[in-house]
Amino acid sequence: MSLNVEYQDISVDVRDGVVTVTLARPDVMNALSTQMRAELIDIYRRHQELGARVYVLRGQGRAFCSGQDLSDRGSVDNMDLERTLRDEYIPMVRAITECPVPTLSAVNGPAAGAGANLALASDIVIAAQSAYFAQAFTRIGLATDAGGSYFLPRLIGMARAKGAAFFAENISAVQAENWGMIWEAVPDDEFDAVIERRAAHLANGPTEAYRAMKAMFEKTYDNTLEGQLIHEARLQGTLGLTRDFKEGVVAFLEKRPAKFEGR
Repeated sequence: MSLNVEYQDISVDVRDGVVTVTLARPDVMNALSTQMRAELIDIYRRHQELGARVYVLRGQGRAFCSGQDLSDRGSVDNMDLERTLRDEYIPMVRAITECPVPTLSAVNGPAAGAGANLALASDIVIAAQSAYFAQAFTRIGLATDAGGSYFLPRLIGMARAKGAAFFAENISAVQAENWGMIWEAVPDDEFDAVIERRAAHLANGPTEAYRAMKAMFEKTYDNTLEGQLIHEARLQGTLGLTRDFKEGVVAFLEKRPAKFEGR
């Protein structure tokens, strides 16, 4: 399906249900501009129009994203950071986290500051072994934002989250994998092939089941065990009525791969 929109700071490829979104400001290590944030919000909200079954977010050139473009806001004396976060970052993070299909961050290089937390907003994060993550905010006298204070404690625990935020040290992709911050770190020469394979797996999977799992995980920290069990039962009941469930069962009994339609 084609996209009849022209973007300035990102590029988009739509193929076989895989929507690949590339941060396209390599001259500034894909730093986040106002324009880029608006474009990310727009593209992630077009999932239905595009027939998206998975989103892949990656960076052009040697970096994933270096964080906020500090030159994008003019003089440091005139920056309204609260407004920027409220009106631009919050909608961007929500567009990704609320996207009903799986989202995958393909971290090909450094992901720093808001760029690190942009990566962590996806459901799945896969990084090249040469990549690293840095909560670089304290280097310029700020606290972690763009969802970092939410994602990090849930992913790696409070002690590591505070250490990462306070010291602002680079965390290698391998260390991030060992800590449970990301799904996997892969050798650089295998990175593109792994991303393609993982994206294809998700695109060919049971889309409604993925949607339900996202809804389950979203509630897990707010619910009691009893509440979560009821939540699971309700969503599972809906999935039991889907064509994909019927296909999955038949394929299992016939000892063949399932051909999911995504509905």
